[in-house]
Amino acid sequence: MNTDLIIIGSGPGGYRAAEHAARNGLQVAIIERAEVGGTCLNRGCIPTKAYARNAEIMDIMADAEAFGLGCLNYSFDFAKAAERKDGVVSTLRSGVETLLSAPGITLVRGEAVFKDAHTVTAGGEDYTATNIIIATGSVPKMLPIEGIDDASMVWTSDRMLAATELPRRVCIVGAGVIGMEFACILNSFGCEVTVVEFLKECLPALDSDVAKRLRKAIEKRGVAFFMQSAVQAVGDGTVTFDRKGKQTTVETDCVLMAVGRTPATAGLNLEAAGVAYGPKGIITDDNLLTNVPGIYAIGDVNGRQMLAHAATMQGLKVVDSILGRTEGIRLDVMPAAIFTHPEAACVGLSEDACKALGTACRTAKANYRSNGKALAMGEAEGMVKMLADESGKIIGCHAYGAHSADLVQEVSALMCRDTTAAELAAMTHIHPTLSEMVQECAEQLARA
Repeated sequence: MNTDLIIIGSGPGGYRAAEHAARNGLQVAIIERAEVGGTCLNRGCIPTKAYARNAEIMDIMADAEAFGLGCLNYSFDFAKAAERKDGVVSTLRSGVETLLSAPGITLVRGEAVFKDAHTVTAGGEDYTATNIIIATGSVPKMLPIEGIDDASMVWTSDRMLAATELPRRVCIVGAGVIGMEFACILNSFGCEVTVVEFLKECLPALDSDVAKRLRKAIEKRGVAFFMQSAVQAVGDGTVTFDRKGKQTTVETDCVLMAVGRTPATAGLNLEAAGVAYGPKGIITDDNLLTNVPGIYAIGDVNGRQMLAHAATMQGLKVVDSILGRTEGIRLDVMPAAIFTHPEAACVGLSEDACKALGTACRTAKANYRSNGKALAMGEAEGMVKMLADESGKIIGCHAYGAHSADLVQEVSALMCRDTTAAELAAMTHIHPTLSEMVQECAEQLARA
């Protein structure tokens, strides 16, 4: 079958690229070996956010007395929470299936294997196109340590989301996004949670000033952290790790491996197409083009920015490029959110990154405890930190606290238009809202 565009993978990058291409007159064949929607929808962003909502409600109930609500007796039914999570995923998956049934799109079920630079085999048929987008995503990464193959004890995030019963004690290896979100969810669900992390601080993409405060807030909720600790072995209900030269052991019923994800390139036969790739993924230029003309790689598989919305925007950018459109989408401004309790978010450079790059910057901070809306909500824990360069242009924003993702999104949108702190300071913000903290930071930077 000849077509205009082949897309391998139907995650957020793949299915949005297919939709965009078809709406602009291209004939698209999109190949999927499993469920449509990819990791984000089926085993990542969406199911964890469903559980995060459960956890949020439970945390609110736990603090109900502060709002004058006493004698609230409730029980937690994990099976019902899992059923709700599965329902959310199913509804959204049906939506993606409907989208991929639109005119101009052919959904092919099967394993995609390159035959050459313009031909892909799937479901027993050859598909040929001038342009091909690889959007196969990623898989959970595992550490090469003793006991890692003990499937009864060592779980991935996939296994945790598929669980029908909660373990009483969980040791999470890794304090990145996956580890920190699960730490908060499982803690709210009543599990005893321990986090072991090799690095000095959690969430390396987050400004260390903000990350440290967030970790301390989560510690107050009962999660135990062992930072600068290297896991050595798991087994017999224990995790053994080296902490600053001292061997330490914690008891656990389950070990959740949350040490990142690896680009999913296995089985594609990239060699047949001549596509260059390495341990960090398929190598692409800033236009997401591989070393082979007409073959692109988007999303987790290129290892550039492992975010669902990054995959989406990369896919749209590639389709625009194929259509001859070169302006509009900026990939250098990419916000990210971590749905812990409290949540966190960031965009652009951190103060740590500026120091490492030798980039001069100015910083400003606004605390939730000084914001009227935050206090009225009972959400006084949090901080917004904004950065500007010497010219006053905003170059970063990092925050933790209630609805911090929404606050950072505002800054991200303005950064796409190279807004200065002075310009932001002059924009009226509704009172009382959390967004006033964004304006407060801008005012500080404008005065500096």
